[in-house]
Amino acid sequence: MTVPSIQLNDGTNIPQLGVGVFQVEPGRTAQVVSDALEVGYRHIDTAQMYGNEAEVGQAIRDSGIQRSDLYVTTKLNNGYHEPDAARRALDESLEKLGPIDLFLIHWPLPTLYDGDFVATWKALEEFRGAGDVRSIGVSNFQPEHLKRIIDETGVVPVVNQVEVHPYFANEAVRRADADYQIATEAWSPIAQGDVLTDPVITAIAEETGRTPAQVTLRWHVQRGDIVFPKSNNRERLQQNFEIFDFNLDSDQMARIDGLNRGEEGRRGPNPDTFDYVPE
Repeated sequence: MTVPSIQLNDGTNIPQLGVGVFQVEPGRTAQVVSDALEVGYRHIDTAQMYGNEAEVGQAIRDSGIQRSDLYVTTKLNNGYHEPDAARRALDESLEKLGPIDLFLIHWPLPTLYDGDFVATWKALEEFRGAGDVRSIGVSNFQPEHLKRIIDETGVVPVVNQVEVHPYFANEAVRRADADYQIATEAWSPIAQGDVLTDPVITAIAEETGRTPAQVTLRWHVQRGDIVFPKSNNRERLQQNFEIFDFNLDSDQMARIDGLNRGEEGRRGPNPDTFDYVPE
């Protein structure tokens, strides 16, 4: 099965489906990534704060797959937003992972660092200009955060990785992303599993002969977003990969759209107030 690619605004391409390793224990990460690569995934999403970059890098090196055939994303730790600290953090990630295709600011942290996430964004632009990373983007940025960094630097992120799922469609952010030609990446695509027992999702799963997870991931893909579900289970990794040989019709898409609960559906922190910095 071939995973479609999306062309980003810097001319590079990213596979629309990947595998995420958030909350995958370091001791399990290499096996999970190895399983995913054997299934056919070529897009791996990690982060400095996940604590498993080294294991992702080891699995990649052990896979025998040409590095040019893989796409690797990592994200800047919240404790390293100051430019010099960001430089040191990136160097550590490069040592653990090898080449980095996409480097993101993990959270804007507008209540920390005197609210100066623009300086952090400028640092990432320097990293890209120096050839240390191929592309740069952001994660969990609200429309006003996007506007600020673009207005003050003229540099548009290639992606914005944000919480999106049927219970929290996050349409204001998705519209802002589209206006700026920024690709939306959906984290927590199945709402931490909550949508998998929703009557609407399970009914559509019966109609299509697919699993609830496959239906939900297909909804994301047909909306044009990039998605990277997480699983420690090889069978589920395989199932999550098999979403490109069927389509949801317009009625099924609309029924899933109707599950949106707005802000009440959010499962993760609000980017306007989130201020966690690891010790």
